[in-house]
Parts: sequence; C-alpha cells; structure tokens
Amino acid sequence: MPAPQSCTEDEIRTVVEDFYRSARTDPMLGPVFNQHVGDWSRHIDKMVDFWSSALCGTARYRGTPLVAHTGLPNLSAEMFRRWLLLFGRSTQAFASAECRERANSLANQIAESLWWGYQKRHDLLEPPDRRSRAGAPASW
Repeated sequence: MPAPQSCTEDEIRTVVEDFYRSARTDPMLGPVFNQHVGDWSRHIDKMVDFWSSALCGTARYRGTPLVAHTGLPNLSAEMFRRWLLLFGRSTQAFASAECRERANSLANQIAESLWWGYQKRHDLLEPPDRRSRAGAPASW
C-alpha cells in the first residue's frame, strides 16, 4: 500500500524529469524514446501521474503501458536493464530511503513484466530451460 508521506509530488517530478533527461541522451535508449515520444511535456506529465499513483496512491494515472511498450520494435533485455540503471540513478533524488526502495522495486517488477509481455507478443519466449541461455533474465 502506498505511503503518501514517504515522498512528495515535487520529488516524483524531479525523478521523472531527471530520468527522461538521461534516457533521451542515452546512446541505447535515446533513439527509441525520441522516435516514439512526440510530446515530451505530455509524456513527462503522464509519467509523473503514473509514479504518483504508484507511490502515493493518487490514482491519477490512466494508461495501458503493456500495450504501448509491447508494440515497439526491436527491444532487448539489455534495454530494460539500461532503463533500470538510469531510473535507479534518478531515484537517488528521493529523500526517503523507503520511497527510493519502493520506486526501484516497482521499476524492477515493471521491467520484468514489460519484457515478458514484449517477448510473448513477438514470439520470442524460449522454453524455461533455455531462457537463461537465451538472455532472458529470470530476475532483473
């Protein structure tokens, strides 16, 4: 259950803006984000709503992230790992260790879910005994 007192709306906005500033210029992630996000201001506002809903229980977010991400071409597990690395750097802006840990834990769950959904949609899933050799992470 979200704990509204553990992080603020200002911190969430700072984290989201910092993350996207990094992601947009990242050699691996930048081309994907820049090709598929047309209105950065709107996208950042939507992601602030997402993280505010997830971390503070505001219930402002409306969207279907699995559908949006599984429709993208040529994603890889390494891209999701890179996303997590950049996001983890950005969450250092949270004053509360609890909020930082919850945000990073949720990000890990999201990355795993989106990667699984992406593989399923693109028929990339390997049988479980071959998954680790194929590069699909069992956990992030």
